[in-house]
Amino acid sequence: MKEFKVKVDELPRKGKSNLPSPNIFGKSLYTFYIGQNDFTGNLARLGISGVKEFLPQVVSQIASTIKEIYALGGRTFWVLNLAPIGCYPAFLVQLPHNTSDIDQFGCLISYNNAVVDYNNMLKAALAKTRKDLADANVVYVDTHTVLLELFQHPASHGLRYGTKACCGYGGGLYNYNQQVFCGNTKQVNGKTVTAKACKDPQNYVSWDGIHATDAANKLTAYAILNGTYFDPPFPLHKYCDIQPIG
Repeated sequence: MKEFKVKVDELPRKGKSNLPSPNIFGKSLYTFYIGQNDFTGNLARLGISGVKEFLPQVVSQIASTIKEIYALGGRTFWVLNLAPIGCYPAFLVQLPHNTSDIDQFGCLISYNNAVVDYNNMLKAALAKTRKDLADANVVYVDTHTVLLELFQHPASHGLRYGTKACCGYGGGLYNYNQQVFCGNTKQVNGKTVTAKACKDPQNYVSWDGIHATDAANKLTAYAILNGTYFDPPFPLHKYCDIQPIG
């Protein structure tokens, strides 16, 4: 980003160029969707309390990066919060839990509560950042609520399966086996198996146990563009020429 800005600022404007005008940095929308791996990477080893210890560092890094890009000319920032990982098939299989920790929708209560705690921390940090950068748009985007709704009520949104992966191996509730990921072929219990994609991904929220399907991402994109999940409210149509999603 910094190197690119130097090139844009230094190169002459004469003749044809594939580089944008220097004012592009102030006109751009900077979108942050980061933190999930920081949250989930050590969950199985450290547990929720262990992971929570370094989450403030993650939030602090996001806030400082916004300020860094602001110094380069950025003025409009979206920060998407953390998804309800307690509903992900991969973590329902991998993470230690008791059956009492499963809610009525099949999601892990304690892990989803920990995500909510992180999101509240992120929201508070962005509120402070907003005060520090008075002429910037620092927007908290609540995609967590959107995805949680899809996992909990897939049928209400034209889907069929919430906590079951489309591409995986093993069938059952989650169709996820941590020994063989989507698209891979491996020996499992002396048998050669392949984690294949389902024939109807349009009916699933989860693609491979961790990532969302195109269908779920499309619904999430619609929800974001609708503007009801911004804090504070953000007039997207004032800044962008929104076109229908194909």
